[in-house]
Amino acid sequence: MTDDPLESLRRLSLALPETTERLSHGEPTWFIRGKKTFVMYADHHHDDRLAFWCAAPPGVQEALIAQDPERFFRPPYVGHRGWLGVHLDVPQDWAEIAEIVTDAYRTVAPKRLSALLE
Repeated sequence: MTDDPLESLRRLSLALPETTERLSHGEPTWFIRGKKTFVMYADHHHDDRLAFWCAAPPGVQEALIAQDPERFFRPPYVGHRGWLGVHLDVPQDWAEIAEIVTDAYRTVAPKRLSALLE
């Protein structure tokens, strides 16, 4: 991965089937088939931290926040729906981030597209 978290996140997100990127709420955001959001970059938009928000399977948000509250958080607006916030201004394991992004995709994608990842 590059030293730029946005470029790394972009590469991971756009590597998944039928994904696109466009600005949403002033931030780079990744969509499935141009409609369903699965990852949103958060460049100090709501606080002074660099992060991204993503869809997450049931229970993952709570588990990861409990495991490492310095890296993971409940994002505003979408946290009540189980979305996960991931701080990018701390050291990252980009293999783990790749898994989180892929899980976000699987959470939102139609079954046919999710099956392409098998």
